[in-house]
Amino acid sequence: MVSHKEFVGAGKVPGLQVWRIENLDLKPVPKSLYGNFYIGDAYLLLHTTTAPSYNIHMWLGDECSQDESGAAAIFAMQLDDFLGGGPVQFRELQNNESGTFLGYFKSVINYQKGGVASGFQHVVTNNMKERRLLHVKGRRTIRATEVDMGWASFNKGDCFIIDLGENVYQWCGSDCNRFERLKASQVAINIRDNERNGRAKLHLVDEGEEPAALTTALGPKPPIAPGCDDDHLVDVSNKKKGALYMMSDASGPMKLSVVAASSPFKQAMLIPEECFILDNGVDKNVFVWKGPKANTSERQAAMAAAQKFITDKGYSDKTQIQVLPAGAETVLFKQFFCDWKDKDETTGPTKAYTIGRIAIVDQVPFDASTLHSNSAMAAQHGMVDDGKGKVQIWRIEDGAKVAVDPSTYGHFYGGDCYLILYSYRQQGRGDRHIIYTWQGQKCTQDELVGSAFLTVKLDESMGGSPVQVRVTQGQEPPHLMSLFQGKPMIIHTGGTSRSGHSKAGTTRLFHIRQSSCNATRAVEVKPSASSLNTNDVFVLKTPSCLCVWRGVGASDEEMEAAKHVAGFLGGSAKNVSEGSEPADFWSALGGKKDYQTSKSLRNMIKPPRLFGCSNKTGRLIVEEVPGDFNQTDLATDDVMILDTWDQIFIWVGNDANEVERTGAPKIAKEYVDSDPSGRTGLPITTIKQGAEPPTFTGWFQAWDLKMWETDPLDRIKSRF
Repeated sequence: MVSHKEFVGAGKVPGLQVWRIENLDLKPVPKSLYGNFYIGDAYLLLHTTTAPSYNIHMWLGDECSQDESGAAAIFAMQLDDFLGGGPVQFRELQNNESGTFLGYFKSVINYQKGGVASGFQHVVTNNMKERRLLHVKGRRTIRATEVDMGWASFNKGDCFIIDLGENVYQWCGSDCNRFERLKASQVAINIRDNERNGRAKLHLVDEGEEPAALTTALGPKPPIAPGCDDDHLVDVSNKKKGALYMMSDASGPMKLSVVAASSPFKQAMLIPEECFILDNGVDKNVFVWKGPKANTSERQAAMAAAQKFITDKGYSDKTQIQVLPAGAETVLFKQFFCDWKDKDETTGPTKAYTIGRIAIVDQVPFDASTLHSNSAMAAQHGMVDDGKGKVQIWRIEDGAKVAVDPSTYGHFYGGDCYLILYSYRQQGRGDRHIIYTWQGQKCTQDELVGSAFLTVKLDESMGGSPVQVRVTQGQEPPHLMSLFQGKPMIIHTGGTSRSGHSKAGTTRLFHIRQSSCNATRAVEVKPSASSLNTNDVFVLKTPSCLCVWRGVGASDEEMEAAKHVAGFLGGSAKNVSEGSEPADFWSALGGKKDYQTSKSLRNMIKPPRLFGCSNKTGRLIVEEVPGDFNQTDLATDDVMILDTWDQIFIWVGNDANEVERTGAPKIAKEYVDSDPSGRTGLPITTIKQGAEPPTFTGWFQAWDLKMWETDPLDRIKSRF
C-alpha cells in the first residue's frame, strides 16, 4: 500500500483537513484559509467525524490541468486505501459541489483567480495593499468569486465586495434582496476579521451612492447591467429517477449490466461480491456502491468507472460522483431503496441515527412533564404538550363546518373530513393554537376542497397565528393521537359519521399501535390474516364473536387501548395470544396467511433536511441548506421546507411573497410523492415566522425566541 507522508496525521482527530496539488505532490493549506480555492488548481479534502467515519473529497477548479486532476484522483485512492477502504469518496467540481462539501464552509467559499502554476500561494499575508473584486452570489450557499476589477463585472441583482486592503466596500445592486445583503455582509466581515485580523474598515454602499474611493479604484461608473437568472439551479420538484447497474470483471474487461431500469430498488439487489452504479443523472448524481466482498480491482476502479459512465451516457461534465463502501451509504443514496435497513437500525428500544448532523438530536426518552422545557424531545416525538388542552372538532358538510358531538370525539371516518382546533398555553409565549385538517381516504373532492378553504378561514379568524397541520388518514402524528387522553384514536376505514351513514361490515378488524410518546391509534384494516403484525394488538369483530389478538411484541398499553375499541364494538371480548389461535379465529379472517413477524423498525430517525423556496430569480426555485442548519438559515423573505422524515414543515417568513406562499405547499407534496423511497401522505405542517412550536424549533440548535424581534440586517450592520 502506497502511503504519502501527509497521510501520517490524516483522520487522527475529528474535523477537516485540506491539501492542494502542487507540482503533482500534496501540500497542506493553512487552516485560516480553508474555504479559499484557486480555480487553476485541484485539492484533496478529508473530513473525519468522532465515530470515526471519513469523507474524501477531490475538488477540481474550472481551470485545473489534466495532470493535476489525475494526481488528485490518485491521492484520493491512496488515502482511501490508507484509511482501510471505508471512506465515502466525492468528486467535486467548481460551482457544482455536493451538499456535504458545502456544509463544511457555512460562511463562504472563495474562488480565486490563478493557481500554483502562476505562482499563487496559500500564504497568510495580512495584505493591507490588496486590490480585488469579489462577486458574491447565493442564498443557501455563499460563493465569492474573484472577477475582473472593473464596472463591467457588476450587475444590479447581486452584491460585490471591493477589497482595497485597508478599506473593504460592500456594494449592493438595486435589485438584490435583503437576504443576499445579509449574506454578503458576512463575507465582508469574514475578510476583515480573518484575512486582515480586524484591521480593515468596512463600508456598506448602495447602488447610486458610491463614494469617490470607488470611482478612483474602478474608474467612472457606466450604466450597470441588469441581474441575471440562476439557470443552473434545479427545482427539487424534478422527479428523482434512478437506474441500477452492476459492475463486474468476472468475464475479463469491466462490464456493466442493468439490474433495475427505474427506482425504487430493493436492498437485496446489492450483492456483496460486486460493485454497483446507481444512475441519477437527471439530478446530476452518480453513485458507486462497493460491495464488501468485491475484488480489489473492482473496488479501485470505482471512481474511474463512474467517470467513464458519465461520458458514455453523455451526461453533463458537472455531474457529481459519490463512491460509497457498504455500511457508509449516504441519505441521498438510501432514499432510492424502498426497504433500506441499516445494520444497527433496531438495536434496543431507542432510536438509532446515522453518523453526521443527525447527532444534534440524540434520542431523548419521552417524559411529558418536561415537554415545555425540552424542545429537542418535543421535536423528536412530535409533541408540543401532553394533549390536555382544549379540543374542538368539526366535520365538513356541504362546504360548511358542523360541530361534532363531544361524546364521539376520537372517532374518525374515512368518508369524512374534519377540522380539529387544539388550544394550549406555551411557557413564556401565552396561548397557542393548532388546526389539524384530517382528510379521509374516501372523502369526496368537494370535502377536500372545503376542508382546505375552511382551514384558511378559521386561521384568518384567529389572526393567522395557528399552526396548520394537514393530516391524511393513516398518517396521524403522535400529538393528534394524544388529544383523546387515555383513549385510542379510532379510525374507521370508510363510511361517515353523518346521520343515516352507511352501515359497517359484519366482520371488522382494528389494528392498535402505540407511538413513542405512549399515544395509541386503532385503525380499521382489511379483515385478513395478512394484516396482522407480531408487534401489535388487533381487535376482531364477527357476527358470532369479539376477540383481542395480542402479538408477541405488543405492549400492555396497547392491550389497554383494545378494551376501549372492544367496548365500542359491543360484546364481551375474548383474549387470544399469538401462536395459540383457535381455528375459528383464522376462519373469520379467511384462513391462515403469512403476516409481519419481524421486529418493528418504526423507531428509526432519519437526518433532517432544510430547503428554501424562493422566486427571487423570477421563477420558484428550491435549494437545500447544506451542513448543520441553524435558525439564521431561515430566510425571512422566503418559505422554507423542513423534512424530518415522518413529517414535513412549511415555515413562512414574514416577508415571503404570495408566489412563494402558495407554491411551497405544492412543492412540499410533490417532494414527498416523488421520493424514490415511497413516502406518501405525510403530515404537512404550516408555521408562520414568530409562532414556531417546539416540534419545529427542537430541530434547531440554540433556538433564540427573541431573534425575530429585531431585523437581522440591522443586527449585522451594527458589526460594520
